[in-house]
Amino acid sequence: MLRLRQIALVAHDLDAVTAELEAVLGLAIAHRDPAVGVFGLHNAVMPAGQQFIEVVAPTREDTAAGRYLDRRAGDGGYMVILQCDDHAAAKKRVDELGVRKVIEQDTDHYGLMQLHPRDTGGSFLEIDLQVGGDDLDGPWEPAGPEWQKARTDTVKGIVAAEIQSDDPEALASRWGRILGRAVLPDDNGRPTIALDNATLRFVTADDGRGEGLGGIDVAVASPDQFALAAARRNLPIDGGTVSLGGVRITPVPG
Repeated sequence: MLRLRQIALVAHDLDAVTAELEAVLGLAIAHRDPAVGVFGLHNAVMPAGQQFIEVVAPTREDTAAGRYLDRRAGDGGYMVILQCDDHAAAKKRVDELGVRKVIEQDTDHYGLMQLHPRDTGGSFLEIDLQVGGDDLDGPWEPAGPEWQKARTDTVKGIVAAEIQSDDPEALASRWGRILGRAVLPDDNGRPTIALDNATLRFVTADDGRGEGLGGIDVAVASPDQFALAAARRNLPIDGGTVSLGGVRITPVPG
C-alpha cells in the first residue's frame, strides 16, 4: 500500500495562506504541532477529506524552509508525504539506491522517513508508517489526535500532486525507483506514478520557478463555488486552476 496522505506548503505568512485555504477550499485547522519549532517553524494542518494540507512558515532567520522560499522566489509547494504499510521494505529500497535521509524516526505509533531533496529531486519526499492507519478515518499523527473534528465536506480529497522539473521524465524515473512503482504516460503523454489513492504527475517547469511541487488536483463538492470563492479573494485563475499559496490548485468534481 502506498497512499498520498499529506501535502506541505511553505509560506512567508502562515496565517495569510491558511486564511486563503479556509476561504477558498472551506478547510479548517485541525492541529498545530509545537515540535516543528525545533526547525524554526510553525505550522497548521488542515484535513482535506481523509488527506491533509499542511502549511509551514519560518519563525526565525536561516532555516531550511526560509532558504527554500528564497530559492523558489516565494511561497510554494514543499513536501509530498506518503503513507506505506511496509516501512522496512521502503527503507531497504532507499538504502540500496543510496538516497540520503534528512530525518528518520520510529516510535511505537509512527515511523517517519524524510528523504534528502538533493537525492530525490522535485521536492521533499517523505514516506511514513502510521500504526493503526489502515483505516483512513483513523489516526494520522501529524494531524493531531482529533483531526476528524476539523474535517469539512467541501473537499473530498487530493487526487494528484504535480511535480515540475526541467527533465520530468528523468525525475519521474528517479521517484519510480524510490517508490517501487511504474512510470506510465497519462493521456497527455506526461509521466505519472499511480498511488493507491492519487497520482503523481511530472511536468515541465515553465513558470520560471524551477524544480518543485507546483500543483495539486483536489476533488471538491462544487467546482463553481471553488471558482467563486477564489475570485472573491482576487486570486489568479487560469482555466479553472487557481494560484494559491504559490501552487496551482485544480478542482475536479468529487
